[in-house]
Amino acid sequence: MSEVTYLTKDGLEKLKKELEHLMTVERPKISKQIGEAIEKGDISENAEYDAAKDAQGMLEAKIAQLKGKVANARILDESKIDTSQVQILNKVTIKNKKNNATMQYTLVPESEANLKEGKISVQTPIAKGLMGKKVGDVVEIKVPSGIIPFEIVEISI
Repeated sequence: MSEVTYLTKDGLEKLKKELEHLMTVERPKISKQIGEAIEKGDISENAEYDAAKDAQGMLEAKIAQLKGKVANARILDESKIDTSQVQILNKVTIKNKKNNATMQYTLVPESEANLKEGKISVQTPIAKGLMGKKVGDVVEIKVPSGIIPFEIVEISI
């Protein structure tokens, strides 16, 4: 049994679009490459054929993985998100107590994490340290550079 993947509605749509693209665009492209390599004659020592077959194997594995994720996806209901304490899909503003830098992150499922957009996975040390805490709490979070105290300034959606 595959593990359940929690996603936002947008995250699930993104996965479905990627799966559709792989199945309708990439799969036929690789089949065509294999066909062209076979037309060139002896496939026992044909590097193009071997490369295309390897690419096909990797593509099929990726398709199977995405199908599993889509089949086991559970949509997070954003209307039921609470802001009294930190939880998934919250936008959390934190202040580094060592250097007074303020940061804002949205805690998302691992598959939707994107640091450039300020979205961090709930699996990261920072997110794990913030989960369940309230505004005003100071949490000490172990990061690669040591232990940093963060104060939770705001929790929103």
